[in-house]
Amino acid sequence: MNAINWFEIPATETSRAREFYSHLVGKQLEVQNFGGNDMIFFPYDPAKGGVGGAIVRDPRMTPGAQGTLVYLAAQNLPGGLDGALSRVPAAGGEVVAPRTGIGEHGFIAIFKDSEGNVIGLHAPA
Repeated sequence: MNAINWFEIPATETSRAREFYSHLVGKQLEVQNFGGNDMIFFPYDPAKGGVGGAIVRDPRMTPGAQGTLVYLAAQNLPGGLDGALSRVPAAGGEVVAPRTGIGEHGFIAIFKDSEGNVIGLHAPA
């Protein structure tokens, strides 16, 4: 069982955010419109019990560095944690905390995306 089943990362400029996250995850992400709000979906398969999420342009949400910290599963990204982290600056983001060991739980890193959100990457040991 997952403690989280869905997450949303706010964005103000959908095309910029899509380009950033498509570059980060190594594949073109889909954009759909729900209720007048653009949503850029991360790949996931709900039938396998995974956690889904999207980058969302919604006037009720403001991108920023304060608030909840979401960690993306780096082991599912091309090149793992190090590969994803190396793509952050070229995509328009900033590495906030480099690869850091967290003991038996693996490694984490934190970056600021193109919209100003602070997002984590996690890779198991």
